[in-house]
Amino acid sequence: MFEQKGCPWCAKWDREIAPIYPKSAEGERLPLRRVDIDQPRPADLAAVGPIRYTPSFVAMEGGKEVGRITGYPGDDVFWGLLGQIMAKLPQ
Repeated sequence: MFEQKGCPWCAKWDREIAPIYPKSAEGERLPLRRVDIDQPRPADLAAVGPIRYTPSFVAMEGGKEVGRITGYPGDDVFWGLLGQIMAKLPQ
């Protein structure tokens, strides 16, 4: 999760999804890692394309980006988009 201080959509995601995310099948398969876009990007995320909006959720597999959700469109849409990303991952 690419985020930044003061992002109201990040705060909304934190209220609505963050408490349950680690307990979900999606959270187990794609553990959440928070990255502040105002700080230097970690070297292992150098292959991630530009991040312009927060929050941005980037799913990585084998060091490569396999899917992305830009923004927080609400809980129903978020889980649906995340399900589409999960379907792309190897079992």
